[in-house]
Amino acid sequence: MSLSFARIAAFCSLNMLIAYHQIPLAIAQERGIGDFPKLSESSDWPWWRGPSRNGQVAAAQLPIEFGQEKNLLWKSLVPGRGHSSPIVVGGRVFLTTADKASQIQSVVAFDLVSGKQLWIEQINQGGFPEHNHRNNTEATPTIASDGERLFTVFFNHKTTQATALGLDGKQLWQKTVGPFNPKRFEYGYAPSPLIYQGLVIVAAEHDGESYLVALDRQTGTPTWKTERPASISFSSPVVAHVAGKDQLLISGMDQVWSYNPASGKLNWSAPGTATATCGTAVWEKDIVLASGGFPKNETVAIRADGSKRVLWKNNKNCYEQSMIVHDGHLYALTDGIFFCWRITDGKEMWLKRLPGAVSASPILSAGKIYWANEGGTMYVVAANPSRFELLAENKIGDEAFASPAVSGNRLLLRVASNQDGNRQEWLCCFGN
Repeated sequence: MSLSFARIAAFCSLNMLIAYHQIPLAIAQERGIGDFPKLSESSDWPWWRGPSRNGQVAAAQLPIEFGQEKNLLWKSLVPGRGHSSPIVVGGRVFLTTADKASQIQSVVAFDLVSGKQLWIEQINQGGFPEHNHRNNTEATPTIASDGERLFTVFFNHKTTQATALGLDGKQLWQKTVGPFNPKRFEYGYAPSPLIYQGLVIVAAEHDGESYLVALDRQTGTPTWKTERPASISFSSPVVAHVAGKDQLLISGMDQVWSYNPASGKLNWSAPGTATATCGTAVWEKDIVLASGGFPKNETVAIRADGSKRVLWKNNKNCYEQSMIVHDGHLYALTDGIFFCWRITDGKEMWLKRLPGAVSASPILSAGKIYWANEGGTMYVVAANPSRFELLAENKIGDEAFASPAVSGNRLLLRVASNQDGNRQEWLCCFGN
């Protein structure tokens, strides 16, 4: 059946609006990752928590059972150490990593089909902090890509440093975003950069000058800067289209905050979570959900229409990990317990004890939640509010701190092995 002239015109108009950033990102994503025409929603995983920014995967057929001897397509050595998650752009997989002995921070590229390392590019040398938390690294933030460039943020020389690379690893620009030198809690740095329209947004929160800063994607020139409270927190900001508009969401300092991502101006803040948070906020319809874990434990649901209305809260926490939503329900894997809550009122649908501390965030594909613990076991659980259903328990390594990435029907995981006291990181690609 041929398209009418009117439908062709409407389709062209939509793509013109997307190209000029005149419609919300969430609407653009109905035709893929609309603000970024060189990205594919089905094959690229371009930034923290994937194309939808919330860990949800569209139409992937991922294996349920997998491990070092089952459904492993390839396994490649990763130099150095890091907890950043892999991203996938244009048939390549990209990671940040750090060599603590030589104090070098780098970006590494691999071929998606074969796993072959294509290149490694040094971003910085020297200036590592004297102390860091044992669960953190000097390469924890995940890369963000617009399909043409790779954007990294590293903590070194008592600053946050943003760098743009081409997909070939060549440096395009590098900027010192601002000071960063924690004194009270020397636990390092974690927030991943956030891409919104023509901007790269960087968060830095500690017991000193704290801020959100937006840089021009092409030049690195600062576009706006918003002060944040001087208190340590680690959450990555995220942009969601909720309550009729794009909102930049971030938690911490005992609040959930919403900003205008184009200007950095505050929309609203509402009480909830904790002083320090690590997970990225999630949302469904006009409800925003966040969790924190220091010094108190709290998960909270807030109406995102500016009313600051707290719908419910409890004393459970997802501290280092993010949560995931599906079909009106919120799923959280804390250290040792898997929860399912109803989003509208917080009713606990079920809980199940599962062993192991957790730092990685989950993904959801085809109604199944994939979630790894720090000991290298990945649980596959049905996203079913009626009952807990464990589909598989897969041993993927001796350590798993990074979150998964997905490209087509491939599942990519950064893990570590520990043999005879020797620790080695690996990038693993699993598929049916």
